[in-house]
Amino acid sequence: STSILLLSLLVIASATDYGYAPKPDYGQPKPQDHKPLPTEQLDYGKPKPQGNDKPSTLPTIICIQGLVLCKLGSKYVPLAGAVARITCKAVDEKGYEAIPFSILSDECDAKGYFLAPLSSSFLKESRNIKECKALLEHSPLETCKVPIDVNHGSTGAALSSFRILSNKQMKLFSVGLFFYTSEPRESSP
Repeated sequence: STSILLLSLLVIASATDYGYAPKPDYGQPKPQDHKPLPTEQLDYGKPKPQGNDKPSTLPTIICIQGLVLCKLGSKYVPLAGAVARITCKAVDEKGYEAIPFSILSDECDAKGYFLAPLSSSFLKESRNIKECKALLEHSPLETCKVPIDVNHGSTGAALSSFRILSNKQMKLFSVGLFFYTSEPRESSP
């Protein structure tokens, strides 16, 4: 039985050509007409920058904006006069963590809007910012003084995304809606 097996393997092996088949005939390549390259140098002119001709300037001001509302039952009203705090961790020129600093926003307007500007000259003079967060600082209403941690209003909302307002040379960070309430056990609006 083993001899039959060996004999059949020998027959199969001798029947194959191991890939040594005659090469197919593709014919002769057709001659191509070669055109000479142009010898004169073409002048396309100096490339012009796209967009504004003025060089772009880096933002000189960093601002944080947000809204503060008061939750009274099922109503939400803008909280004029509320103040937010911006706290930042910083590093010194050697890369070591420096003492954190904070600033207060301007008082919220009648629509509950606040804006907290950080001038770049202040930032250059004092420290390099590592990370910042915004949180509620003060409510002017005695009936609406309890901060709610919706959108991290009481623990601090990290500043992450921003947009550049080139006409004002400003880098503008936005934080979500912050809320105060009169009910101390409230956790969401």
